[in-house]
Amino acid sequence: MQPSPLRAAVLAVLVSVAPLPAMQAPARTPSTASTTSVPPRAVRRDIPLTNAIRKAMAAGTRDSTGRPGTRYWQLRTDYAIDVSLDPASARLTGKARITLHNSSPDALASIGLRLDPNHFLGNAPHAAPWTPAEVTDGMVISRMTVNGKAVNVAGAVVGGAEGARAIQTQQQSAAAAAAENTLLNARSTNARVRLGTPIAAGARAVLEVEWSHKLPGGPGTGHRMTQRWADSLFQPTQWYPRVAVYDDLRGWDSELYLGPSEFYNNFGSFDVNIDVPAGWIVSGTGVLQNPNDVLTAKARAQLTKVTQSDDITTIVGPEEVGPGQATATSTTGRLTWRFHADTVNDFAWATARKFVWQATRATIPGKGAVPVHMVYLPGRANLYAKAGPVTRHALEFYSKLWFPYQFPQLTLQDGPSSGMEYPMVINSNVGAADHETGHMWWPMVVGNNETWYGWMDEGFNQYMNILSDADAEGKPPVLDGEGQKYGGISGNEAEPPMMWNANYAGPQYYGFTTYSKTPLMLSALGGIVGDSAVQRAHREWATTWMFKHPSPWDYMFFMNKALGRDLGWFWYSWLFTTESVDHRIAKVTPMGIRTRVLVAHDGQMPAPVVLDVTFAPAGAAIRPMKNAVMLNATTARVTVPVEVWFDGRRQHAVDLMFGSRPIESVTLDPQRRFPDRNPADNRWTRK
Repeated sequence: MQPSPLRAAVLAVLVSVAPLPAMQAPARTPSTASTTSVPPRAVRRDIPLTNAIRKAMAAGTRDSTGRPGTRYWQLRTDYAIDVSLDPASARLTGKARITLHNSSPDALASIGLRLDPNHFLGNAPHAAPWTPAEVTDGMVISRMTVNGKAVNVAGAVVGGAEGARAIQTQQQSAAAAAAENTLLNARSTNARVRLGTPIAAGARAVLEVEWSHKLPGGPGTGHRMTQRWADSLFQPTQWYPRVAVYDDLRGWDSELYLGPSEFYNNFGSFDVNIDVPAGWIVSGTGVLQNPNDVLTAKARAQLTKVTQSDDITTIVGPEEVGPGQATATSTTGRLTWRFHADTVNDFAWATARKFVWQATRATIPGKGAVPVHMVYLPGRANLYAKAGPVTRHALEFYSKLWFPYQFPQLTLQDGPSSGMEYPMVINSNVGAADHETGHMWWPMVVGNNETWYGWMDEGFNQYMNILSDADAEGKPPVLDGEGQKYGGISGNEAEPPMMWNANYAGPQYYGFTTYSKTPLMLSALGGIVGDSAVQRAHREWATTWMFKHPSPWDYMFFMNKALGRDLGWFWYSWLFTTESVDHRIAKVTPMGIRTRVLVAHDGQMPAPVVLDVTFAPAGAAIRPMKNAVMLNATTARVTVPVEVWFDGRRQHAVDLMFGSRPIESVTLDPQRRFPDRNPADNRWTRK
């Protein structure tokens, strides 16, 4: 998801070089480390384990290698959905057949359901500043069965004739089935079906649901809060009853849908039939299965050209509107578009009366050409003029950086939510095309829990966007300076740690903690092990967890192994605290052929001591020194491992033994990779 304009403004302030007044560094307290034998603080070096990860490790589903455990499992859910759109009432009416494969070792006494349209009920909780565009009647479930046995859904319907009919039908069905199964919390985004007969471990169950809901329109704030423009363009998202994730960490995912935080879904297949008025173009997750039924001969012919070149091919032009021009004709006035997608974790779509449809291609390493479709309103063509090439670059670049793009196509969809992602679909124009395309790697393949740990989704994406932007400009990426920025933010009371549940991270710092802090963290990690090593290890982790559900512990443990470092101290400081390094050059003392640099560490986050030493342009030969490399003829970089801080000391003396050549300056953290409240005291210059 692309940050909203409000969130983007907040992020711009938070990551600016000049900190806000409330974030100004406090006056330094003189260190007493040199006068006492008791260390003033201990450096925590392990990775904290919660009850959830301890339970999973004990069960053998996760372990300290960071790879899936020998007993790892996850549910699979397969969907067959028929849905119909009535533009006049803005209402979807659907029925779904969901096959739940219980791969867990547990007998499931209930089925968790995600009913996100209930977010638009007038009394539904939501996070500021996400404001629904319209109050609706939420998701109205009129019928439900599990393995053919009725579910009591009487509490799920609303008033009026429709509600009365649904209640009467359900009462009759429930009486026949002795009300064995019951739908609970039907008016919440987090509902549950209590089962009379549990689903045995290794068994499967078939859940059938009939429902309807109105797609909200109007001036909502935040992504997904508006899903239509009047009665001519619809952008349904989170539009069907979804079976929640049941995992080895917490069982059923019980988080409410509050707005900003996103999703945690099962992988499975989707066969979706979408019924709309003839003449309306439909796009969505998956591959169109019946082009002969819904497309004109001209459109079908144009589609065959898409993967033959990088040119933009027009499938349906702005002047082609209505049945017989934009689509095939229909004797009933309606057409059904059939889509299939395999091994995806969601399904989104869009439809409009006057979509322009264009396409180009991206060439994926080891895979070949895949189509990149764009559907948009004619008056918004300027927003899509460069969207194809930008998306092509993103698909090709990220395929080389991580692993090849896994899906058969990608579609950009116009609409009110212009910065959101789903499998094979991005609701975006050129503005967020690179960012949203990045989400095809996480969470669409590497299925992170975005609701709890948004930094593993948005944060990883923000980091790789830096790399992609630089590559698109033909320049090397600049990660120097990123890590240091956090020093001006650390200590703000509104900031939660990154391991805090992102669903409750607060309106101001959801954006920073979820989006912006991860690039700063990975910049710092690159300052320790090198950026290429970070990206190599991350690539190996991502490939290992394709189409699975990694936790933060899996990431931390895997990165430790892949980098060959015990980085518990690093992960603890960055993910579990809001501390900073806050180091400085306290004193430089020339001592003949030796120069002693006293580095003070006033923060709680440890970091290596990295010094750039600049010598006079002429003089005696510069002698080689342990832990030092020459960057050029007059500059050496000295690195002292982070372990010097582990015993609790606050100061460390670095003796520079380069000979008698005069030293002109010493710079601490020259690449500006480590968070520092006051970078001005990181440089010493000979008077």
